[in-house]
Amino acid sequence: MTSTMNETEMRKKVREIVRQFASENREPDATESLFESGLLDSFVLPQMVSALEEAFHIRIPDADLNPRHFESLARIEAYVSSRP
Repeated sequence: MTSTMNETEMRKKVREIVRQFASENREPDATESLFESGLLDSFVLPQMVSALEEAFHIRIPDADLNPRHFESLARIEAYVSSRP
């Protein structure tokens, strides 16, 4: 994650990206399953990951393209924060 972005900005940006790929225009709870709720499906995952890489200037390896890493807003935020 970029060092110039604070946690609040990061959360806002994650939500914007999820909203861009979501099937409904609504704000999910931080721990709500984005896949079980139908907001996201596995077909949009690669596109969403590309958007996260671009927005946060990170590289997400193919080995991490597992929906569990991107299951909820909280998991996406934790994952993005953990990337160098």
